[in-house]
Amino acid sequence: MKQKVLCAADVIKRDGYKFHGKCGLITNHTGVLRNLTSTVDLLKEICSLTALFAPEHGVRGDKQAGMDISSYTDEKTSLPVYSLFGNDTDEALKALCALDTVIFDIQDVGARFYTYQYTMTDAMKLCSQHGIKFVVLDRPNPLGGLKAEGTVLERKFSSFVGRFPTPTRCALTIGEFATMMNDTENIGCSLEVVKMDGWKRYLYYDDTDLVFIQPSPNIPTVDTAFAYIGTCIFEGTNLSEGRGTTKPFEMIGAPWLNCEKVLKKLGEQKGVILRECSFTPTFSDYKDCFCHGIQLHITDRDSFMPFEVGMRLLDAIRKTHSEFEFEESIVNLLGTNEIFKSDFCAEAFIINHASKTAEWQELSDNWHLY
Repeated sequence: MKQKVLCAADVIKRDGYKFHGKCGLITNHTGVLRNLTSTVDLLKEICSLTALFAPEHGVRGDKQAGMDISSYTDEKTSLPVYSLFGNDTDEALKALCALDTVIFDIQDVGARFYTYQYTMTDAMKLCSQHGIKFVVLDRPNPLGGLKAEGTVLERKFSSFVGRFPTPTRCALTIGEFATMMNDTENIGCSLEVVKMDGWKRYLYYDDTDLVFIQPSPNIPTVDTAFAYIGTCIFEGTNLSEGRGTTKPFEMIGAPWLNCEKVLKKLGEQKGVILRECSFTPTFSDYKDCFCHGIQLHITDRDSFMPFEVGMRLLDAIRKTHSEFEFEESIVNLLGTNEIFKSDFCAEAFIINHASKTAEWQELSDNWHLY
């Protein structure tokens, strides 16, 4: 039976929560109540909502990764929409500073590469500087809250796909992440997290009775979010990570990939079956080119370690293909440049960083809300 969960948006409706002064909402299409009514519609009824702010992919979630978004007026609500993502955010920052309260309601995926969390913390910093209250409406971590994994980012590789020394998979809700970063990064904003009702750390998103709305164009399912932890690193290589297909991040490949050779070297992996496949991306890397690929079929989420599988897969391809190349972004995605060492060993790398991640996870327990 599915676990009944009320996200914070439903909690504020149930409890008659009151917001102070002029309010702005950072949100997108995932900011909804249980009945899929937009949080925007709720807040228009219960507070003085004067502006909307968009993260990457836009308020409606219809923009592809990295696309700049211009300010505009939302057709449904007649509210101004300002973009907090891209090269020109001056207008958005000016509008944000004129508020008394900033509210954040977006579904995260629990991966360090995902940019929504940094849109949130950047806004928190600005609110701290201007004495503006910041309220996070909490939502589930689709990957659960028990297992952190990957690498802990080295600060010198900080970017918008990894801002802080956190693991690849952090096992925190977006509200817990906000409270931890507010303290450990000395943001110091006036922060309140409205908790969910009914969520437990062992729950994956589809263990709840909530409808999963894809948080961005290339995360269509919960299984995609799991695979993303391990296959997003291929964005830092000359392979396709499956963008432009119906299974982004669940498939990787290239026209030159010898899948049989890679799978033979890799061997069996826990919780997942790796299958040889073919695909032709309709956009992004290798657009309109036939690719030989490998698809991840997750069979047991509890035993599946997506980052470890992703690293072993990358290492096997690197060792069997002279065509393989890294791109500059690999250090930002991995949070380290250790992969360039002449004596790099994938298994030693995984073990070493598993230990560092375990230490970080023990520390992060201090900010658990559930």
